[in-house]
Amino acid sequence: MIFGRSERGKAPVEPVTLKILVAGGFGVGKTTLVGTVSEIRPLRTEELLTEAGRPVDDTSGVEGKHTTTVAMDFGRITLREDLVLYLFGTPGQERFWFMWDELSEGALGAVVLADTRRLEDCFAAVDYFERRSIPFLVGVNCFEGAARHPVESVRQALDLDDDVPLLLCDARDRESVKEVLVGLVQHAMEYAADRREAVMR
Repeated sequence: MIFGRSERGKAPVEPVTLKILVAGGFGVGKTTLVGTVSEIRPLRTEELLTEAGRPVDDTSGVEGKHTTTVAMDFGRITLREDLVLYLFGTPGQERFWFMWDELSEGALGAVVLADTRRLEDCFAAVDYFERRSIPFLVGVNCFEGAARHPVESVRQALDLDDDVPLLLCDARDRESVKEVLVGLVQHAMEYAADRREAVMR
């Protein structure tokens, strides 16, 4: 597909562009998710972990990780001819959380990635989007070798409201990531419709 063109005889379609955040704890797979699904070469702001950061960088459970996102990851995916998503991966470490307010400006919603081996690492992201009334869903990234837990058990552990979608996914698999993104767009549209309805009452 060529941007701005449509089938012969039809007027060009100007796509709607939506901003999506990908959040979660350190080493949960945010950079991988953006890179897996992006149709452009993703912009990454990764830096090597250093000795200076050792006292504040909790790498337990992700000992093989040697880099960290310090600002954001950026990618793009065209879901339909008329719908393009811009993906912004947020930094996972607490010392870079000041970036979240800037990145969340104008976002349709967010994917909060979770790792069941370090579930507490996504609490901050869940709390952030709940407090700001930004619609989000939780994607449980199914790492190889990690124990699989029933979706309802994970929902209870995160204390999620019933209307917050929770999906199992593989951040390395394009189709799996697309399902998560489609699920988020649908949830965000329903969320917006419910809020409009509540205002009109």
